[in-house]
Amino acid sequence: MNDFEIEITLRQRQSLGAVGIEQLNDMQLQTLAAFRGGGDIVVLSPTGTGKTLGYLLPLLEMLHEDISSVQAVVVLPTRELARQVADVWKMMATGFKAFCLHGGRSVNEEIASMKGAVPAIIIATPGRLNDHLSRGTFSVADAKVLVFDEFDKSLELGFKEEMETLLSHMPASVRRFLLSATDSEELSRFVSSPIFTKLDFTDVVEKPQERTAYYLVQTTQKERLDALASLLCLMRGESAIVFCNFREMVDEVGSFLKKKGISVIVYHGGLEQKQRELALYKFKSGCSPVLVCTDLAARGLDIPDVKHVVHYQRPVNEESFIHRNGRTARWSAEGTVYIFHIDGGRLPEYVSSDTPCFNLAQPIPMPVAPFWQVVYIGKGKRDKLSRGDIAGFFMKKGGAKSDDLGTIVVYDRYSYIAVRRGRVKSLLAAVANEKIKGMKTIIEVIKS
Repeated sequence: MNDFEIEITLRQRQSLGAVGIEQLNDMQLQTLAAFRGGGDIVVLSPTGTGKTLGYLLPLLEMLHEDISSVQAVVVLPTRELARQVADVWKMMATGFKAFCLHGGRSVNEEIASMKGAVPAIIIATPGRLNDHLSRGTFSVADAKVLVFDEFDKSLELGFKEEMETLLSHMPASVRRFLLSATDSEELSRFVSSPIFTKLDFTDVVEKPQERTAYYLVQTTQKERLDALASLLCLMRGESAIVFCNFREMVDEVGSFLKKKGISVIVYHGGLEQKQRELALYKFKSGCSPVLVCTDLAARGLDIPDVKHVVHYQRPVNEESFIHRNGRTARWSAEGTVYIFHIDGGRLPEYVSSDTPCFNLAQPIPMPVAPFWQVVYIGKGKRDKLSRGDIAGFFMKKGGAKSDDLGTIVVYDRYSYIAVRRGRVKSLLAAVANEKIKGMKTIIEVIKS
């Protein structure tokens, strides 16, 4: 039961049902109550506590169907976070349109997609949003709420100036709604007045670390890569995120593990947008159970059911350590954190000297092949293709059963579907030369 109760509207309940949530947590309920009280709001809450719904539900409450202009603006520091929030909004099936704007694609393409359609919500990264406002693509004169999600991450990535510029474009009356995993002096500088509501959930009763087991992986510099491969094999295909500090190390580790026969995907800021989308898709869908990455994946991304976090390289500070660990033991789940420790080195202060060592001196099993494989489809949203169209195509034309098909995502120009490994060959043979929704297109396995 929640300690805090508040009435949820019928519209909100319907949207919660659409995303499969029956009950809100205290943070979400208190945030909704604070929103109804008026004024600016600052919410401090750890990673994995449901901050996205914490502000999307209040926004849903304030939207009006008879207003044909932008009513709310949501700002996030990275394109992945922006797309993620846009996906959640779409899943909520609110009936209100939202546009997602971010770098990595043409501004003119975004402008063309918005022609003749004014969304109720704009979800965007700071630089791209300012670009559109300076061009006059749309007006925010009627916007009632401005949300800064992952505020501390935005500061960390150097977006303070862009966010200040954005404030100059917004109407003076706009309510400001800031959400952050950590506190800082800058938070109070971005609200519109000295009087605002501040909700602090950074010391929640049920802390993720209480559901997390911690281990040291004692090794030498020379044997570190082999120790990592052994550790991942012992996880027997369970989902794991391996953190490194630099892009070059991510690529090196990923390449080594692939040679060992372990299914991995790499993720860092040096990849092209399409590569990053594929990496996250493969990991979320279970097509690659191991994600090797920089701290780019330590914050904000909605990656459910991560069983293990591995600090292959020591994080730069305790805050980074906490955020990395926040990828596991989310909500009520349990998780395990492994900290690589080189013989002769000193443990950082934030790692307990009582942390037990994980035993690698045991029979190491062979790498487990993922249950799913990724199939690429060369059509997407611009071709009016939906997830239902794709599932229906494989069932009708290929004879697939529902348990043969996994996660489906549809992007603007292409789509991915996870197919049970043992059925990929026969399914692709069955749909060869078939048209999907009357369209001829490429349908093939993504092997790398």
